[in-house]
Amino acid sequence: MLYFSRFKMILIWLAVAATVILAAPNLFSASTLAQLPNWVPKRQMTLGLDLQGGSHILLRMDPNDLTKDRLETTRDQIRTLLRDAKIGYTGLAGSGRTVQVRITDPGQVDAAKTALKTLTDPVAAGLFSGGSVQEMSLDDSEPGLLKFTVTDAGIKYRTSTALAQSLEVVERRVNELGTTEPIVQRQGDDRILVQVPGLQDPQRLKDILGQTAKLTFQMVDQSMPVQDALNGRPPAGSSVLYSQDDPPVPYLIENRVIVSGENLVDAQATYNSQTNEPVVSFTFDSKGAARFGQATSQNVGKLFAIILDNQVISAPQIREPILGGSGQISGNFTADSANDLAVLLRAGALPATLTVIEERTVGPGLGEDSIHAGKVAGVIGSILVVVFMFVAYGFLGFIANIALAVHVAMIIALLSLLGATLTLPGIAGIVLTIGMAVDSNVLIYERIREERRNGRSVIQAIDTGFSKALATIVDSNVTSLIATVVLFWLGTGPVKGFAVTFAIGILTTVFTAFTFTRLLVSIWLRRARPKELPRAPVTFVPPGTRIPFMGIRRWTFALSSVLSILAVVLFMTVDINYGIDFKGGSLIEVQSKDGTADIADIRSRLSELNIGEVQVQQFGDPNDVLIRVGTQEGGENAEQTVIDKVRGELQDHYEFRRVEVVGPTVSGELAKQGTIAMLIALLGILIYVWFRFEWQFAVGAIIATVHDVVMTIGFFVITGLEFNQSSLAAILTIIGYSLNDTIVVYDRVREDLRKYKRMPLPLLLNNAINETLSRTTLTSVTTMLALLALVLFGGEVIRSFTLAMLFGVVFGTYSSIFIAAPLLILFKLRPQAATADEEKPVSGGKAVAT
Repeated sequence: MLYFSRFKMILIWLAVAATVILAAPNLFSASTLAQLPNWVPKRQMTLGLDLQGGSHILLRMDPNDLTKDRLETTRDQIRTLLRDAKIGYTGLAGSGRTVQVRITDPGQVDAAKTALKTLTDPVAAGLFSGGSVQEMSLDDSEPGLLKFTVTDAGIKYRTSTALAQSLEVVERRVNELGTTEPIVQRQGDDRILVQVPGLQDPQRLKDILGQTAKLTFQMVDQSMPVQDALNGRPPAGSSVLYSQDDPPVPYLIENRVIVSGENLVDAQATYNSQTNEPVVSFTFDSKGAARFGQATSQNVGKLFAIILDNQVISAPQIREPILGGSGQISGNFTADSANDLAVLLRAGALPATLTVIEERTVGPGLGEDSIHAGKVAGVIGSILVVVFMFVAYGFLGFIANIALAVHVAMIIALLSLLGATLTLPGIAGIVLTIGMAVDSNVLIYERIREERRNGRSVIQAIDTGFSKALATIVDSNVTSLIATVVLFWLGTGPVKGFAVTFAIGILTTVFTAFTFTRLLVSIWLRRARPKELPRAPVTFVPPGTRIPFMGIRRWTFALSSVLSILAVVLFMTVDINYGIDFKGGSLIEVQSKDGTADIADIRSRLSELNIGEVQVQQFGDPNDVLIRVGTQEGGENAEQTVIDKVRGELQDHYEFRRVEVVGPTVSGELAKQGTIAMLIALLGILIYVWFRFEWQFAVGAIIATVHDVVMTIGFFVITGLEFNQSSLAAILTIIGYSLNDTIVVYDRVREDLRKYKRMPLPLLLNNAINETLSRTTLTSVTTMLALLALVLFGGEVIRSFTLAMLFGVVFGTYSSIFIAAPLLILFKLRPQAATADEEKPVSGGKAVAT
C-alpha cells in the first residue's frame, strides 16, 4: 500500500506540476498574461455574472400568440381560397383554436372541402415522428359548417420553429450590442436564456429583447378625419393606430402593407444632413425597392406611415417618388434610441412576443466586492484549518496541509481547464471543501493511530490505516456526490456553479488523500525511519474514551422528536421568509451615492408608487439597502414595470447593485424543482446505502437525514432568514454532509459486527461511536472553522446559505451519534443481542466480546 514505483511517483509529481501550471494563470491579470509567450497556459476560471457583473434574462414565448396568428392566417386563406373557387360563404370567424365558415349552398360543400384541402395537408417537420405534422384538423359533422382547429402537434410545431427563429434573432440583437462572450441558448420548449457578462445597462438589453420589431410601411387613410373614426367607426380596411409620442397621437392607417421589415437589407443610425437630428437610414432589397418605388410614385402628396409593433414612428408626406430603394426614418430619436432601432431592424423581427419571466442583474461594483469577500473568507478559512490540523496531528498535519494546498490548486485547475463558471456560491463551495477535504486525512490518521495503539509497528499501522480507511472514504463521499449531482441537475445559475465546484472538490479530495498524501507519507517513512508516530501538540479526544451514548438514547429520541414536531408546527403555522425564488417578486439592492442611506425616505417614496407590498431594510453596510417588492397581479410584464418605476424614483441618489425579478411562472417551477431535488437525493442515497449495507442502515440513515432537514427548516422559520435557491443548496449539502458522518459511524459498526459476534448491540454501538469520536470531532471542527470564516467575511449575499450550513453541520454531527446509531437497536439489527445488558463492563479500555 505504501510502495510506489518510480514510474508511478513520476506520474503523481507530473500531475501535481500540471495542476500548479494550470491554476497559476488565475493569480495574474489578463494584461500580464498577454505579455507572456503563446506556449504558456493562459486560461483562467470563467467568472459568473454574480462576480463580474452582468445580466441573466429568461425569456418566454407565449404559444397563444402563435395560435392567434395562425388563426388569422387561416381565416385570410379561407377567404381567398373560397373567393378564387367562387364558392359562397358566410359566418367566417375564429375563436380559441378554431376557425369556422358556413357554406351557403349545400351543393358546394364538397367543392369547398376540395378548395380548402391545403389547410389540412401535413407540413414537413423533421423533429416529429414520420417527418411531418398536421397543423389543422377539419370537423364537418354539422351540415354546411366547416370547422378548422389547430392541433396540439401543430401548436408544438409552430412553437418549436418560432423558438428556433427567435433564437437567431435574439442572438443577432445581443451580438449587435458589442458585448463580450454573451450566451444565448434555448431552454425547454418555449424559452430562451440570455446571459450577458459585464453589461452596464441591463434596461437597454431588456428593451431590445422585448420588442417584436415588426416594421411595416403603410399608407395613411385620409378619406376621413381621424377624430371621426375614433368617434364612429373606421372605414373598412383601415384601423386607428397611435404614435410613440407622449401623449400619443392617433392616425387612421390603411391595413394594406406596402413593404415590411423582411425586405430590409441594412439599417444604420445616422444624422440628418439638414437638421443634424439622429435618424435611421435603411436600404431595401430589390423586391422591397420595387414595391416602395411603385407605391411612392402612385401616392405623391399623400402621407405614408412607418409603423413599428403597431405604433406609428413617423408619418411623412411623399413629396416625390422614392426610387433608389433607400430612405430615412425620422422621429424624436436620441443617438442611443436611433442606434437601438437600427439594431432591431438589422436583426429582424421576432415571430412572437418574448416576455421576461426571470431577471438577475449584478452591477460590476457588487461583483468586485463579492470577489474580495470570497478571497478574504477563503484565506482566513484556510489559515484556521491549516493551524488546526497542525495542532491536532503535528508533522502529519503538516503533510495534510500540503495535500490540502494541492487539493485547492487542483479544483482551480480543473475549473479553468473545463471552462466551468465560478460563482459566489462556488467560492463558498471551495472554502467548504477546504474544511471537508481534511476529513479523508483525518479518517486515515485516526485509523493509523488506532492501529498503532493496537500494537502494530509504525509502518504496519500506516499501511493498515490507509487500507482500512479507503472503503469508508469512498462510501461517505459517494453519498455527498449523489446530493451534489441532483443539485447540479435541478439547480440554476449560481447554485449550479456551487454544485460543480463542490463535486470537483469531492473528487479531488479522494485523489489527494490516496495518492499525494500517501506518497508524502511513504517518502517521510523512507527518509526519517521513525520509531513512533509524530506527537500532536493537543489531544482533543483522549484514547480509550468510553462515553455511554446508548444509555441516553431514549432522552435524545424524545428531545429530537419534540424539536422535530415543533419545527413542523412552526413551518405550518408561521410563514417562512421565502425569497423571490419561491414566491416571485422583485429584489433590488441599492447603494447610496451620498453616504448613509435614508431607509425611511426610500420607504416613503416607494409607497407612493402604488406597487403593492414593499419591504426596505439595511443590508450590510449603512449605505446599502435591500428592497423587496411583492408579486404583481398583472403577471410577468407587471414585474418589469415595477423595476422601471423603482429605478426612475431612486436612480439619481442610489446605485443599483443587484436586481432580481422572478415571475410567478418561474417561482412555481423552482419550488417544485426544490421539492423534487430533495426527494430524489434521499431516494438515491437510500438505494446506495441499502446496496452497501443492510436495510436497517439505509432506513436509519434516511431518518437521521430527514431529521437534519426538518431541523434546518425550523432554523429558517425561527431566525427569519430568507429561504431561497442558495438555502436549498445548503439543505442538499447538509444531506450529503450528514450522510458522510453517518456512513463513517455505520462503517465502523459493520466492522465491529464482524469482529464481535456476540457483543450486545448497545455496547457495540457505544464502542463504534467512541472509536470514531475523534474523527467526528476533528472533521466537524475543521468544517465549522471554514464555515465560520464564510459567515463572518463572505458577505451578506451568501450569509443565509453559510449560516444554514453551519447549523446543519452541528445537527448532522448530533444525528449521526444520537439518531442514526440508536435506530439500529430499534430496528433490531441484531435481535439476539438487542435487549442484552447495555452496561456490560469493558476491560482495558476496550470492549470485551462475549
